Amino acid sequence: MRKFWGNPWIGLAFRLILAFVLIYAGAIKLFEPGGARDAIVAYRIFGGNIPDILGWAMPIGEVIIGLLLLIGLFVRWAGFLTACLMTAFVLGIASVWIRGYNIDCGCFGGGGDISADGRNWRYTSEILRDLLFTGMGVWLVAWPRTRFGLDMAPSESAEPETVTYGGTQKPTTEGHDHG
Repeated sequence: MRKFWGNPWIGLAFRLILAFVLIYAGAIKLFEPGGARDAIVAYRIFGGNIPDILGWAMPIGEVIIGLLLLIGLFVRWAGFLTACLMTAFVLGIASVWIRGYNIDCGCFGGGGDISADGRNWRYTSEILRDLLFTGMGVWLVAWPRTRFGLDMAPSESAEPETVTYGGTQKPTTEGHDHG
């Protein structure tokens, strides 16, 4: 059985899932009237101009982080920022739930006040989803080397090279003389 923890194929899957989620969520909010501002206002956490600033900065940040994850560049930092962002989303959703507000989280566009129908299930599923994404981000912080990423050193991008000596194959070790 191949190792589970730190498996670069699992890291690739997490990287691509998070990249898709972040790029999609950010792009939807960028092209929606008001951006993410209406959703941010619905949380009733920030006042003044902060929702206006976050309404544009957050979707741009989501797209940038998603693109970094997609190409596999600065994976550890992108995973860290993803985990922080998802943790903030969990805290925000828990906050409105505890305070008794009924909102659409605005994660994939929309946002704002809605009816109380299905509130407990909605908030529970959104928190569990974002905790899962947080876990994926933490995985990438711990094991940033994944398959097909630009962060990989050339010697890590493929299986170990083999050299044939007198009919037998032996793996090479970079930087050692095989003479």
